[in-house]
Amino acid sequence: MSIHRLAVILARAGSKGMPNKNVLTIAGRPMIAYTIDQARAADEIDDVCVTTDAPKAAEVARAMGVLVIDRPPELASDTATVDSAVRHAVECYEKIRRPVTHVAILYANVPIRPAGIIDRAMRHLIKSAADSVRSLAPVTKQHPDWLHRLDGDRMIQYRKNSIYRRQDLERLYYHDGAVLVVTRKSLFITSPDDNHAFLGADRRGVVSESGSAIDIDGPEDARIAEAIIRFGKQSS
Repeated sequence: MSIHRLAVILARAGSKGMPNKNVLTIAGRPMIAYTIDQARAADEIDDVCVTTDAPKAAEVARAMGVLVIDRPPELASDTATVDSAVRHAVECYEKIRRPVTHVAILYANVPIRPAGIIDRAMRHLIKSAADSVRSLAPVTKQHPDWLHRLDGDRMIQYRKNSIYRRQDLERLYYHDGAVLVVTRKSLFITSPDDNHAFLGADRRGVVSESGSAIDIDGPEDARIAEAIIRFGKQSS
């Protein structure tokens, strides 16, 4: 079977902090539009779909010429998993269009991503023959060696150490939400004992600069994204 790489954009309506945040206006456009543009611009993506239960997000996607997969309520609840929604989207897509071999999972509430990160991740997935690749950024000021627990007001080191220079901290990385790519085979692996089974056994990462992906969780994040876009620093 020939390679076919599908980008699945997740745009769930429910958000306790910011209802309908995926269509929040950022610099004059619905937030989801940025992710759609980025997915369509990626050389390593063959097609794009949006899985959503939000009528406004579906309207934006259709207006931009993108296939919309109607997400059922049981896959759009607060407890529904990302991988279950993506599996549903892939199965629906394959019934309408063609078989899929690789999947890029993109969140609609991430309007800003490092330049070329979708292509970097997909190329690495295919070249390495891994099961999954996630975009990563280095941990900086909130490094575990500089974290504390509190017993009342008494500070207790999270990990005992005497490091005071940032340069001496162990290099650690977090998933910045810019992109997650998986093989179709891995995506359909499930386990009641491991919520991340769909990432497979061979999990890789590609690293970008800290802060180069903006994940909108609240009004402050939205203001930061708006400022970056308006001042011409938007990544694609």
